[in-house]
Amino acid sequence: MLLNAYIDHTLLKADATVDAIKQLCSEAKAYDFYAVCVNSYYVALAHSELRNTPIKIASVVGFPLGASISNAKISEAQYCIDNGAQEIDMVLNIGLLKSNYYKIVEDEIKAIKKTIGDHTLKVIFENCYLTNDEKKMACKLAVHAGADFIKTSTGFGNGGATLADVKLMKNEVGNQVLIKASGGIRDTKTAQQYIDLGVSRIGTSSGIAIVSS
Repeated sequence: MLLNAYIDHTLLKADATVDAIKQLCSEAKAYDFYAVCVNSYYVALAHSELRNTPIKIASVVGFPLGASISNAKISEAQYCIDNGAQEIDMVLNIGLLKSNYYKIVEDEIKAIKKTIGDHTLKVIFENCYLTNDEKKMACKLAVHAGADFIKTSTGFGNGGATLADVKLMKNEVGNQVLIKASGGIRDTKTAQQYIDLGVSRIGTSSGIAIVSS
């Protein structure tokens, strides 16, 4: 599979303008990326820009901290689906995971998956804040809750994807769910290393550089 088919072309910056989102969508069409990933406010705009194309729209929920109340995350996820998103990248509640409140974390993931139905749910761990045991627990909770993907990072924490984390995640989940690597992946060589480890998607704002070099 060509590299472009792995790319979630991403723009989540606070200062992203309407024109910048339109440019993101134009680039996704030009390079035939798998999806664009935008904040929830811009889902409807991306849907309009990508109408009649096969490019998917992913939106983040509870981003980037994961600390929103569950009802807010559920409402945001529903809004995104209603306005044209096919994929939801939710941030799990990092603080509750670290507090060993595992049932609450799992129930929230379940509730969002129930809300979006057959649409794709990716659960963002933000691995830079987690111990290896916490990463393994997050894997278990996401699998039990019915997630479709687990994802390394938001790109807004103090560290992004690492090869070691993806190996750990892959060892924990096997083929039960897919893996998305995100955060700091900016060149072809690095992207290929993650693909060789078994990731199915790469979240990056450097998609053009990755497929052009």
